[in-house]
Amino acid sequence: MNRRTFLMATALSLSEVTALRAADAPPKDFTVESPVDKARFTLSESKGHWVALHFLLKTECPVCLRHTREYARRAGELPGVTQVFLKPDSEEDIRAWAESLKESKMTVYRDADARLAKAFGIPDGYKFHGQVVHFPALLLLDPEGKEVFRHVGKNNGDRMSFDSLKEKLAELKK
Repeated sequence: MNRRTFLMATALSLSEVTALRAADAPPKDFTVESPVDKARFTLSESKGHWVALHFLLKTECPVCLRHTREYARRAGELPGVTQVFLKPDSEEDIRAWAESLKESKMTVYRDADARLAKAFGIPDGYKFHGQVVHFPALLLLDPEGKEVFRHVGKNNGDRMSFDSLKEKLAELKK
């Protein structure tokens, strides 16, 4: 390989790496919509509030239901924290799944094809109910929208409990 070809190949590699890094950067702003009631969440509109992003599994996950119900029931214990529950399922699947949450009045937003999970670097490849899904995760964003904490589960049951989030928030607010 001559010097010119080597330099062009190196430049291409560096530009590809730069493009990949830019693509891997978490979004500074995003909007998600609930297929249940068409409610919308936009990150930039939550400035001044903490935001907990809950990346739930694709499928009819009973652990997700239990997790979401607990957070809905106890959300009032964390004033100034917006809980955002995201599922990568189809609109129809989310509507059916959310029927089990009606009593909690918790909004579930659609993360179509787990695009937001991927943008935040939540790994996938976990096999659950015959589907490959991303791992369950919770990301905590500070009042400026910057990620300050993440918990990525190792399996379906590995979720951050409400009490653990409450402790983490108290620690971060010091």
